[in-house]
Amino acid sequence: MKLAASIAGSMKADLKAELRQIEKAVTGGVKDAGDGLKGSLRRQVISAGLGTRLARTWRSRVYPNKGYDAASLVWSKAPQIVRTFDRGTVIKSKSGFWLAIPTAVAPKRGVGGKRITPSNFPEHRFGPLRFVYRRGQPSLLVVDGVRVSGKTGRVGRRAKGGSFTKTGRIKSGITTVVMFVMVPQVKIPKRLDVRRAAESWSRRTPHLIDRHMPSE
Repeated sequence: MKLAASIAGSMKADLKAELRQIEKAVTGGVKDAGDGLKGSLRRQVISAGLGTRLARTWRSRVYPNKGYDAASLVWSKAPQIVRTFDRGTVIKSKSGFWLAIPTAVAPKRGVGGKRITPSNFPEHRFGPLRFVYRRGQPSLLVVDGVRVSGKTGRVGRRAKGGSFTKTGRIKSGITTVVMFVMVPQVKIPKRLDVRRAAESWSRRTPHLIDRHMPSE
Protein backbone atom coordinates (compact mmCIF):
# COMPACT_ATOMS: atom_id res chain seq x y z
CA MET A 1 0.00 0.00 0.00
CA LYS A 2 2.81 2.40 0.86
CA LEU A 3 4.59 1.60 -2.40
CA ALA A 4 1.41 2.21 -4.40
CA ALA A 5 0.84 5.51 -2.63
CA SER A 6 4.44 6.54 -3.27
CA ILE A 7 4.17 5.71 -6.98
CA ALA A 8 0.85 7.55 -7.24
CA GLY A 9 2.32 10.59 -5.46
CA SER A 10 5.36 10.58 -7.75
CA MET A 11 3.17 10.32 -10.87
CA LYS A 12 0.99 13.20 -9.61
CA ALA A 13 4.05 15.38 -9.00
CA ASP A 14 5.43 14.52 -12.44
CA LEU A 15 2.07 15.30 -14.02
CA LYS A 16 1.88 18.69 -12.30
CA ALA A 17 5.42 19.53 -13.42
CA GLU A 18 4.57 18.54 -16.99
CA LEU A 19 1.39 20.62 -16.90
CA ARG A 20 3.38 23.65 -15.69
CA GLN A 21 5.78 23.15 -18.60
CA ILE A 22 2.87 23.03 -21.02
CA GLU A 23 1.36 26.20 -19.50
CA LYS A 24 4.69 28.02 -19.89
CA ALA A 25 5.02 26.77 -23.46
CA VAL A 26 1.51 27.96 -24.33
CA THR A 27 2.17 31.39 -22.80
CA GLY A 28 5.54 31.67 -24.54
CA GLY A 29 4.17 30.62 -27.93
CA VAL A 30 1.17 32.92 -27.69
CA LYS A 31 3.44 35.81 -26.69
CA ASP A 32 5.71 35.11 -29.67
CA ALA A 33 2.68 35.09 -31.96
CA GLY A 34 1.52 38.46 -30.60
CA ASP A 35 4.98 40.00 -30.92
CA GLY A 36 5.28 38.57 -34.42
CA LEU A 37 1.93 39.99 -35.48
CA LYS A 38 2.86 43.39 -34.07
CA GLY A 39 6.12 43.34 -36.02
CA SER A 40 4.37 42.27 -39.23
CA LEU A 41 1.80 45.06 -38.94
CA ARG A 42 4.50 47.64 -38.26
CA ARG A 43 6.42 46.53 -41.36
CA GLN A 44 3.20 46.53 -43.36
CA VAL A 45 2.51 50.15 -42.43
CA ILE A 46 6.04 51.22 -43.37
CA SER A 47 5.92 49.28 -46.67
CA ALA A 48 2.65 51.06 -47.50
CA GLY A 49 4.47 54.38 -47.16
CA LEU A 50 2.47 55.47 -44.11
CA GLY A 51 5.51 56.29 -41.98
CA THR A 52 7.20 55.02 -38.86
CA ARG A 53 5.07 57.16 -36.57
CA LEU A 54 1.90 55.25 -37.47
CA ALA A 55 3.83 51.96 -37.43
CA ARG A 56 4.88 52.54 -33.84
CA THR A 57 1.24 52.87 -32.75
CA TRP A 58 0.94 49.07 -32.87
CA ARG A 59 1.17 47.52 -29.40
CA SER A 60 0.97 43.97 -28.02
CA ARG A 61 0.35 42.45 -24.59
CA VAL A 62 0.23 38.84 -23.40
CA TYR A 63 -2.23 37.53 -20.79
CA PRO A 64 -0.91 34.27 -19.27
CA ASN A 65 -4.13 33.60 -17.30
CA LYS A 66 -4.34 30.03 -15.93
CA GLY A 67 -4.14 26.67 -17.62
CA TYR A 68 -3.99 26.81 -21.41
CA ASP A 69 -6.06 29.93 -22.09
CA ALA A 70 -3.19 32.39 -22.63
CA ALA A 71 -3.98 35.20 -25.04
CA SER A 72 -2.16 37.99 -26.87
CA LEU A 73 -3.82 41.30 -27.59
CA VAL A 74 -2.49 43.35 -30.51
CA TRP A 75 -3.92 46.83 -31.07
CA SER A 76 -3.15 50.23 -32.55
CA LYS A 77 -3.23 53.53 -30.68
CA ALA A 78 -4.50 55.12 -33.91
CA PRO A 79 -7.39 52.75 -34.73
CA GLN A 80 -9.34 55.16 -36.94
CA ILE A 81 -6.37 55.82 -39.22
CA VAL A 82 -5.51 52.13 -39.44
CA ARG A 83 -9.16 51.25 -40.12
CA THR A 84 -9.28 53.78 -42.96
CA PHE A 85 -6.28 52.25 -44.76
CA ASP A 86 -7.29 48.69 -43.89
CA ARG A 87 -10.75 48.99 -45.43
CA GLY A 88 -10.31 51.73 -47.99
CA THR A 89 -12.92 54.45 -47.89
CA VAL A 90 -14.32 57.55 -49.57
CA ILE A 91 -13.94 60.80 -47.64
CA LYS A 92 -16.46 63.55 -48.31
CA SER A 93 -16.88 67.03 -46.92
CA LYS A 94 -18.98 67.24 -43.77
CA SER A 95 -20.88 70.13 -45.31
CA GLY A 96 -21.51 68.17 -48.50
CA PHE A 97 -19.68 70.57 -50.82
CA TRP A 98 -15.90 70.56 -51.21
CA LEU A 99 -12.85 69.03 -49.61
CA ALA A 100 -9.99 71.52 -49.43
CA ILE A 101 -6.63 69.80 -49.86
CA PRO A 102 -3.64 72.03 -48.97
CA THR A 103 -0.89 72.26 -51.57
CA ALA A 104 2.80 71.87 -50.79
CA VAL A 105 3.28 75.66 -50.60
CA ALA A 106 0.40 76.26 -48.20
CA PRO A 107 1.35 76.92 -44.57
CA LYS A 108 1.18 73.82 -42.38
CA ARG A 109 -0.63 75.61 -39.55
CA GLY A 110 -3.36 78.19 -39.58
CA VAL A 111 -4.54 80.82 -37.13
CA GLY A 112 -4.50 79.31 -33.63
CA GLY A 113 -1.83 76.77 -34.50
CA LYS A 114 -4.27 74.17 -35.81
CA ARG A 115 -3.89 72.26 -39.06
CA ILE A 116 -4.44 74.56 -42.02
CA THR A 117 -7.96 74.85 -43.48
CA PRO A 118 -9.69 77.59 -45.47
CA SER A 119 -11.49 78.68 -42.30
CA ASN A 120 -8.28 79.39 -40.34
CA PHE A 121 -6.13 80.48 -43.29
CA PRO A 122 -3.91 83.43 -42.23
CA GLU A 123 -5.34 86.04 -44.59
CA HIS A 124 -3.64 88.79 -42.58
CA ARG A 125 -0.36 87.48 -43.96
CA PHE A 126 -1.17 86.22 -47.45
CA GLY A 127 -4.35 88.09 -48.31
CA PRO A 128 -7.85 86.69 -48.95
CA LEU A 129 -8.46 83.36 -50.64
CA ARG A 130 -10.05 83.54 -54.08
CA PHE A 131 -12.13 80.69 -55.49
CA VAL A 132 -11.26 79.63 -59.05
CA TYR A 133 -13.79 77.33 -60.70
CA ARG A 134 -12.44 74.97 -63.36
CA ARG A 135 -14.94 72.96 -65.37
CA GLY A 136 -14.02 69.30 -65.57
CA GLN A 137 -11.04 69.82 -63.26
CA PRO A 138 -10.56 70.37 -59.53
CA SER A 139 -11.33 73.95 -58.55
CA LEU A 140 -8.81 76.03 -56.62
CA LEU A 141 -8.43 78.48 -53.76
CA VAL A 142 -5.67 80.93 -54.55
CA VAL A 143 -4.08 84.05 -53.11
CA ASP A 144 -3.06 86.96 -55.32
CA GLY A 145 -0.14 89.33 -55.21
CA VAL A 146 2.16 87.36 -52.92
CA ARG A 147 5.93 87.31 -53.03
CA VAL A 148 7.65 84.07 -54.07
CA SER A 149 11.38 83.59 -53.56
CA GLY A 150 13.21 82.88 -56.78
CA LYS A 151 15.83 80.84 -54.91
CA THR A 152 13.77 78.73 -52.51
CA GLY A 153 10.28 78.96 -54.00
CA ARG A 154 8.91 79.86 -50.60
CA VAL A 155 5.80 82.00 -50.43
CA GLY A 156 6.16 85.21 -48.45
CA ARG A 157 3.75 87.87 -47.31
CA ARG A 158 1.41 89.63 -49.67
CA ALA A 159 3.12 92.51 -51.44
CA LYS A 160 2.25 95.95 -50.13
CA GLY A 161 0.60 98.29 -52.57
CA GLY A 162 -0.67 95.51 -54.83
CA SER A 163 1.12 93.44 -57.43
CA PHE A 164 1.62 96.09 -60.14
CA THR A 165 4.16 98.87 -60.56
CA LYS A 166 3.17 102.45 -61.42
CA THR A 167 3.67 101.67 -65.10
CA GLY A 168 1.21 98.78 -64.93
CA ARG A 169 3.81 96.02 -65.12
CA ILE A 170 3.67 93.09 -62.69
CA LYS A 171 6.27 93.44 -59.97
CA SER A 172 9.11 90.93 -60.03
CA GLY A 173 8.54 87.94 -57.75
CA ILE A 174 4.86 88.75 -57.27
CA THR A 175 2.35 86.15 -58.40
CA THR A 176 -0.83 84.18 -57.71
CA VAL A 177 -0.32 81.00 -55.70
CA VAL A 178 -2.60 77.99 -55.32
CA MET A 179 -3.16 77.22 -51.63
CA PHE A 180 -5.93 74.60 -51.79
CA VAL A 181 -7.22 72.14 -54.37
CA MET A 182 -10.98 71.69 -54.11
CA VAL A 183 -12.48 68.26 -54.81
CA PRO A 184 -15.93 66.79 -54.04
CA GLN A 185 -14.43 63.66 -52.45
CA VAL A 186 -11.24 61.67 -52.01
CA LYS A 187 -11.00 57.89 -52.31
CA ILE A 188 -8.51 56.31 -49.91
CA PRO A 189 -7.36 52.97 -51.38
CA LYS A 190 -6.89 49.87 -49.24
CA ARG A 191 -3.21 49.78 -48.32
CA LEU A 192 -3.19 47.48 -45.27
CA ASP A 193 -4.44 43.94 -44.65
CA VAL A 194 -4.67 43.40 -40.90
CA ARG A 195 -6.79 40.25 -41.13
CA ARG A 196 -4.35 38.47 -43.42
CA ALA A 197 -1.49 39.14 -41.01
CA ALA A 198 -3.56 37.99 -38.01
CA GLU A 199 -4.59 34.75 -39.73
CA SER A 200 -0.98 34.06 -40.74
CA TRP A 201 0.29 34.31 -37.15
CA SER A 202 -2.70 32.36 -35.84
CA ARG A 203 -1.71 29.42 -38.05
CA ARG A 204 1.87 29.63 -36.78
CA THR A 205 0.91 29.65 -33.08
CA PRO A 206 0.92 25.83 -32.56
CA HIS A 207 4.47 25.64 -33.94
CA LEU A 208 5.56 28.52 -31.72
CA ILE A 209 4.11 26.77 -28.67
CA ASP A 210 5.91 23.57 -29.60
CA ARG A 211 9.21 25.45 -29.77
CA HIS A 212 8.83 26.31 -26.08
CA MET A 213 8.30 22.69 -25.05
CA PRO A 214 11.38 21.15 -23.38
CA SER A 215 13.23 18.68 -25.57
CA GLU A 216 13.11 15.07 -24.39
